[in-house]
Amino acid sequence: MLKVKITAIRKTEYPDLMARYENPIEHTCDVAVGQTWISVDGQCPAGMCPAAWASMREFVESLAQGKGNFYDGWMQNPMSAMISCNDGFRPVSFYIEAME
Repeated sequence: MLKVKITAIRKTEYPDLMARYENPIEHTCDVAVGQTWISVDGQCPAGMCPAAWASMREFVESLAQGKGNFYDGWMQNPMSAMISCNDGFRPVSFYIEAME
């Protein structure tokens, strides 16, 4: 199986949505832009946010198996994907790519 590199590319916040819909919370996402993880054998890397992993798991597993070309040419690099976590208030975009 291939290793898969996961890189946090962008982190966004929507304060208007947070003010309107979210209950106040003390601790939010710890992911930093530029942070990377390596998935071995398609497994969740240590320290990866469980919610983010749930959003990307199927793509990482496919890339680890050497499969790619999601959605018939979606990405310039067919052995990659751009996936965002499912936090609607402060989503993080992750670039995932198979390593050789």
